[in-house]
Amino acid sequence: MRALPYGFPKVMVSTMASGNVAPWVDIKDITMMFSVTDILGLNPVTRMILSNAAGAVCGMARSTTTFETGKRPLVAVTTVGITTRGAMRACEVLEQAGYETIVFHAIGPGGRAMEQLMKEKVIGAVLDFSTIEVSNEMFEALLAGGPERLCTAGRLGIPQVICPGAIEVLVFNEPETVPEKFRDCTLIRHSPQITDLRLNSGEMVQVAREMVRRLSHTKDEAVFMIPAKGFDSYAVEGQGFFDPEADRAFTEEIRKLLPKNFRIVERELSIEDPEFAEGAARTLIGLIDKKERGNQNG
Repeated sequence: MRALPYGFPKVMVSTMASGNVAPWVDIKDITMMFSVTDILGLNPVTRMILSNAAGAVCGMARSTTTFETGKRPLVAVTTVGITTRGAMRACEVLEQAGYETIVFHAIGPGGRAMEQLMKEKVIGAVLDFSTIEVSNEMFEALLAGGPERLCTAGRLGIPQVICPGAIEVLVFNEPETVPEKFRDCTLIRHSPQITDLRLNSGEMVQVAREMVRRLSHTKDEAVFMIPAKGFDSYAVEGQGFFDPEADRAFTEEIRKLLPKNFRIVERELSIEDPEFAEGAARTLIGLIDKKERGNQNG
């Protein structure tokens, strides 16, 4: 089922559907139904469940909605809870300019799904506002985005603007699940089930180097935008993750190592400041326009 394209009706009936279905669903739009009983022969419950499953897939097959994108590139935007206000403002600017946006929750599967849709030529431009999945992959935290995260757009020549949204944050479950080596780090209880952790200067340098390694695949012009006043709502002055020294260590490494085809734009704003978000959106629009003019001239 994962080999089928997005939008193709997919219904799976399984005894496993009441547990963690991520190993089966992964990043595809598979609908799973709990079979209630084991599927060994028919009984009154199994007949009802299988009939409902058949009805569900028939209803999907009868749907008249088609999987189409407009004439302009579909723009992907990544976000997490602590960058949402900025991402929403960026989406407003893009949509006012006539672009449709597709927003991904950067919690691991979200970023991987975005990369896959780039490969399938559905997404035509990227405002990678929240790159937290890279640091979480490096340090084996919950929001790991996989080894291809941040590589695909560059390889395919898709216009992209990169921001370090929540890049300093690792995500774990309850505080007791935080690895021992991080126990002295600053923690914020994001919710009863989620604990956020702040990376220090040395770790931020490591993250910058890994981001540069992944972005080295970028063929065309791209932009890396840095919000110097905070990479998310927890990292601004007065909040628990405020650490300008660690942020500067990251920024200096990015400036030193990023390929020359990247333009670096640093603003004395936080990532959720509307002015920063608007600038990021307009910068991406400029890259799209430039690429389209180049294609017409070519």
